[in-house]
Amino acid sequence: MDNQGPTTGLTPHLAIADRRASEAIDFYIRAFGATENMRMPADDGVRLMHAHLTVNGASLMLHDEFPEYVENESGPPDGVTLHLQVDDADAWFERAVAAGASVVMPLDNMFWGDRYAQIKDPFGHTWSIGCPVKGETT
Repeated sequence: MDNQGPTTGLTPHLAIADRRASEAIDFYIRAFGATENMRMPADDGVRLMHAHLTVNGASLMLHDEFPEYVENESGPPDGVTLHLQVDDADAWFERAVAAGASVVMPLDNMFWGDRYAQIKDPFGHTWSIGCPVKGETT
């Protein structure tokens, strides 16, 4: 593993279906301003064994699926939302949609005081984007 990430904390690790991990990296760079820290191809020369990105100051790891090694690692992602707490929800939302994300919940001012939206990336993962409504304190 690379030495660029934190030694403690929680890091999401996404399995990307259909050998699209490299495409996912490119999308996360365009949509969320990710920085690619490292990429490790698999021995088969086709799939990506491991990648480490930084998104909004946090680590994100991902890889292509390897169903031959993990019995239950296939099918669309379900039950997880990756949340981005950002400085400008409008800018982050617009950039993600322009990069190819689909809107799950339109951007709006929410009763809890955040400007908030949800999008789904082209790989089936749901992301929420939020920031405090300008002019309000939390």
